[in-house]
Amino acid sequence: MRLNRSFLTLGLAAALLQAPAPASAQSAGRQNPLLQKSSLPFGAPDFNKIQESDYLPAIEEAIKIQRANIQKIVDNKKKPTFANTILAYEESGVVLDRVTSVFFGLTSAHKTPVIAETEKKVSPMMTDLSNEISFNKKLFERVKYVYDNEYAKLKGEDKRLTEIVYKGFVRSGALLPTDKMERMKQINSRISDLQQQWGDLLPDATNNAVVWVKSKEELAGLSEADIAQCKNDAQSRGAKAPYCIVIINTTQQPILANLANRDLRRRVYEASIHRADGTNPKFNTFPIVVEIAKLRAEKAKIMGYDTYADFALERTTAKNVKNVDHFLTQLISEYAPKADAETRAIEQYAQRTEGKDFRLQPYDRFYYSAKMKKEMLNITDDEVKPYFNVDSVQINGVFYAANRAYGLTFKQRKDIPTYHPDMKVFEVFDRNGKAIALFYSDFFRRPTKRGGAWMSSFAKQSRQRHQLPVIYNVCNNAKAPEGQPSLLTWDEVCTMFHEFGHALHGILSNCQYDALSGTAVPRDFVEMPSQFNESFAQIPEVFDHFARHAVTGQPMPAALKERMLKSINFQTAYALGENLAATCLDLAWHKISAEEVPSVYMAGAFEKEQLHNVGLLNTQIPPRYITSYFNHVWGGGYAAGYYSYLWTEVLAVNIADYFAKHGALDPAVGQSFRDKIISRGNTKDPMEMFTDFTGMKQPDASTFLKARGL
Repeated sequence: MRLNRSFLTLGLAAALLQAPAPASAQSAGRQNPLLQKSSLPFGAPDFNKIQESDYLPAIEEAIKIQRANIQKIVDNKKKPTFANTILAYEESGVVLDRVTSVFFGLTSAHKTPVIAETEKKVSPMMTDLSNEISFNKKLFERVKYVYDNEYAKLKGEDKRLTEIVYKGFVRSGALLPTDKMERMKQINSRISDLQQQWGDLLPDATNNAVVWVKSKEELAGLSEADIAQCKNDAQSRGAKAPYCIVIINTTQQPILANLANRDLRRRVYEASIHRADGTNPKFNTFPIVVEIAKLRAEKAKIMGYDTYADFALERTTAKNVKNVDHFLTQLISEYAPKADAETRAIEQYAQRTEGKDFRLQPYDRFYYSAKMKKEMLNITDDEVKPYFNVDSVQINGVFYAANRAYGLTFKQRKDIPTYHPDMKVFEVFDRNGKAIALFYSDFFRRPTKRGGAWMSSFAKQSRQRHQLPVIYNVCNNAKAPEGQPSLLTWDEVCTMFHEFGHALHGILSNCQYDALSGTAVPRDFVEMPSQFNESFAQIPEVFDHFARHAVTGQPMPAALKERMLKSINFQTAYALGENLAATCLDLAWHKISAEEVPSVYMAGAFEKEQLHNVGLLNTQIPPRYITSYFNHVWGGGYAAGYYSYLWTEVLAVNIADYFAKHGALDPAVGQSFRDKIISRGNTKDPMEMFTDFTGMKQPDASTFLKARGL
């Protein structure tokens, strides 16, 4: 998932006061719609009026407004107080928040050439602004005065906001001497430049890595629908051959489960792992990786920490590197023998048809595992996909579960414009009939969209700003040809439930301040609501409601359902192993000093050495993301934080167990979860919220592997 405003080094909204657009921001006879408060419901962005050329001047003007408002705080001759300093700082941000929330949504989901060029200009401007705020001594002096003199008297969200703002400045380097402060500014600016380069290079590398296929015969094993998708993908990418296989963001490609042609499987796998490692000299992200790693290590040292991981983990629920390492070591020791046994079983199965000399390769694993599953459980993806129509999963699954658990209802709004025709918009109503949010879904892949799936917002909830949430989910599912239903795999079903868990964190937020609302929680807590929401997909009442045949509308037959649900935990060591390997890679790059960062030419070797050191160098189970395309870490906000997915899965399992014990779809249980956790944002320590709801003093990891089917 990608959160808005990840470009701000302070890690919270550096926000601005409302102001009318001056003449300089208006073209002849036309006001820039981004600088006017939208007249649409919830203040939703009016994509019918917004032109791509509007973004740059709107952001430039919003930055001017911010600078003016920050200067007003600094120039205030009155004694610093919560109201005239902390609240003024928090509320100084409405215009820039509004404009950039829309713009950065498009840079990920619909990056046209104009948006890409605008982003190149905007990113350094935003970094300069963030540096100005972070290192504004007079502003920090006022913030510190309030923290030192008024903090103890404050209550509730006022107190929490003051703490977050003050500590945000401190972690940005506000207490540093002048020379180190200047170096921090340089580091921040350079990292921003490098992440911009990453954001341009990786999507191009992934799009370039498509595998062109000359004949339908080579696609043996794929369904007619999948073959049609390959033909459609080829046409949309220049038709260099009749068919092509698009590479998705993960290392392994799900299409390998059905491709009978072993050489084509190899080509697809190699295209995936070599997409950005310099195999094609035009696409090499290692120079970016190495420089970012060095800069992060230097930044941590300037701030007084041994490594960037030490710095990054200080404000998480895990607290420190030692706790994360202990957690991962336990999982690796329990996982490793199960993984080895799983690999041996798949290879032995393959040898039955391919001969005793056959040696399983990573591009073979999904294919023979799927055959084993078919033989042992009599189930295939193609057999169940007709029951997972994307529209039914959303309306009859995701929305239905939210209705049963939280009392929410959803009404499609075809009158609200979107940035792409594939999108849908829904108005969200509470159980009392009151409208509480807008929700957008953008589910189908296209060349202008980066890989993966995520949630973010066009506007976060804030009582202070009188703003209800405007939330969106983005996925990368294949879109069926016109007139045919778009079908999902079970993994894609779970992804939709997962991302909607993030969406609920935003939709159900009930906080005073933007900086504390919704998903503004520590990285290793933000994934809990999403991973927990996945549990609803398997609840019988929910499953039966959405798993209906795309053509006949009939529910999935009981026997097929039983086989399908049994198959979910078939050979699950792989999924855990690829996640553990990626997690350990992330930490390896951030647990070293700047001097220990390898050269560009040794980056690949460093990766293998680090995986070997933790017992995860396994050609059969490669990392979910390897270094050269690990977007979470080098392009997103998960540096030294990818462990969060496993860490929060323990919390999610505990919460799912509580729901199951007390009534998974009981409105009273859902309301309690809503009141004690999901509506609270970052208004309270996350682990205190966890205890408030579950009654557990500490998370219990004992059921984690069981929930994983291990």
